[in-house]
Amino acid sequence: MTAESTRTAPSRRADYRTFRTIHTRWMDNDIYGHMNNVVHYSLFDTAVNGWLIEAGLLDLKAGTEVGLVVETGCRYHAEMMFPDVITAGIRVTRIGSSSVRYEVGLFRNDEDTASAEGFFIHVYVDRATRRPKALSDTMRKRLGEIEA
Repeated sequence: MTAESTRTAPSRRADYRTFRTIHTRWMDNDIYGHMNNVVHYSLFDTAVNGWLIEAGLLDLKAGTEVGLVVETGCRYHAEMMFPDVITAGIRVTRIGSSSVRYEVGLFRNDEDTASAEGFFIHVYVDRATRRPKALSDTMRKRLGEIEA
């Protein structure tokens, strides 16, 4: 059995709960003519933190808690490149006492199948002490709105 035959098929847009549009930049392409792998992680971070800010869950200047990434991963299915427009689908798949697992699908232009899928786990900590902090009821409610 080959690795390809056991690989999970890419997600579809319908598998995600909320979306953010992100434009690629000229500098996102690498010497091979496609988006460099490090850019995918930046898009995951941009999509989730943008949603958190819009949802009123992240205050970059005055917030008392911050989410620190403790684990991350990505599966690549198809190439993306400048000048593609990326739609990042976001869902939450686990809400713990102080942690959240976010999953993000990156969709190229109008395609329905993810070109890349990633995840990261935030552990929410007190901004000053860096000690884990329980998720607020408000945060749990909003995260539940995009939970898969």
